[in-house]
Amino acid sequence: MKITLLLLLLAVGAFVAFALWVRFAPSDPGRWHVDPASAPDPSRPNFARADRVVPMPPDEARDRFHAIATGKGAELLAGDDQLATYVARTRRMRFPDYLSLRFDPAEGGGTRIQALSRARFGRGDMGVNAARLRRWLDRLAE
Repeated sequence: MKITLLLLLLAVGAFVAFALWVRFAPSDPGRWHVDPASAPDPSRPNFARADRVVPMPPDEARDRFHAIATGKGAELLAGDDQLATYVARTRRMRFPDYLSLRFDPAEGGGTRIQALSRARFGRGDMGVNAARLRRWLDRLAE
């Protein structure tokens, strides 16, 4: 009985420690702030890519995307006029996902947005990165 209780307490403690690490682990811009146009696909399947043209100039597209992302709780990790990386967290466990976007001028005054969204932890994300990226880019195009 004592051994079972001890093992249970150890398991709960390990889970709590992991949950705290996931929530408070620092995000290194040197690792996560990448150019989605040239970054290779991650080795794990929990990522999504997008390549879309929106009918607005790059500075407007960047500013509107920033408002959408931060309005949904994402934080800007690093960025400049052409490239930005955000940290967005999953709803329940608060797992960090990283969205890197490149904003380039396109024909007709529009903006080509290349994006890479990927999870930091785990192997599967149940489509969360793809769905979030699609939702935010759809909202930007409205």
